[in-house]
Amino acid sequence: MRALVAGGLVSVKASRHGGGEVSGRSIHIVRSIVPQRSILAVVLWMSGALLAFSATAIAVRALAPAFSIFEMLAVRNAAGVLILLALALVRPDLRPGLKPRRFGLHLARNVLHFAGTDGWAFGLTLLPLATVFALEFTTPAWVALLAIPLLKEQMTRGRLVAVMLGFIGVLVILRPGLETLQPASFLMLGVAFSFALVAIMTKRLTMTESTFSILFFMNLLQLPMNLAGVSRAFWLEVQSSHALPLIGISLGGLLAHYCLTNAYRQGDATMVVPLDFMRIPLIAFVGWQFYGEPLDPYVFLGSFCIILGLLYSLHREARTA
Repeated sequence: MRALVAGGLVSVKASRHGGGEVSGRSIHIVRSIVPQRSILAVVLWMSGALLAFSATAIAVRALAPAFSIFEMLAVRNAAGVLILLALALVRPDLRPGLKPRRFGLHLARNVLHFAGTDGWAFGLTLLPLATVFALEFTTPAWVALLAIPLLKEQMTRGRLVAVMLGFIGVLVILRPGLETLQPASFLMLGVAFSFALVAIMTKRLTMTESTFSILFFMNLLQLPMNLAGVSRAFWLEVQSSHALPLIGISLGGLLAHYCLTNAYRQGDATMVVPLDFMRIPLIAFVGWQFYGEPLDPYVFLGSFCIILGLLYSLHREARTA
């Protein structure tokens, strides 16, 4: 936590026994502690994000035969801007979020997020759902490395175990070999790294910006980026059968990022991101149930490693809370 002491900003990190090492004006981290209520809040927000991301993936699959990736994401951004402006209209307390205070960071975050999201959505049309999500989940390893120098977070034992077992679980699911070495797989690895940078920037924005502001500028800045890739009046092609998937991609995308941003607000990035591993078994089930994709036993074995690491990490966080 941070406290103002004697007119200066002093970083304070307590050990499990309440101690710490002092050097000059800083108290260096001995053990990172997240309050127990925050741990529960992170888990709940991430559960909402997982369900919303899965709904978005289903909507993308349903719309892919009729619309391009840019067209689908432009719809999502336009819907997000309209929904958020409507909320600001009825709730004056949200209106300060319409003014950019850290525009440079908003812009950098959204350029990276635009590239990553379009790459992710394109990957959904080329690879099985479970493979897309598994490759994407190299992200926590990058976040763990980047959060230490950029966010000054500590890699506790529980978080390290969660990242390591999560990465092992991904390797078990993918069983790397020649069949994995295809352009779409490398595309998804690039997506994973861009999402790691986005996670770091999101955490930095939550320190000063409201969730409403982060979501509004995400949709506002990415809308023209996606429209630049549109070459037709695609809205004239919308049919009644597209209504439900369009609602899914619009609300699912907005709710997913609302939940994810609030999760970052409640906990460290190195704690939040490993929870996203749970999307792998969930999306494997979705792929089997909706698209007849086979249930690979390696997905369950890898998922067991992921869940084991997450449970250990949450147990360690709860003990030190």
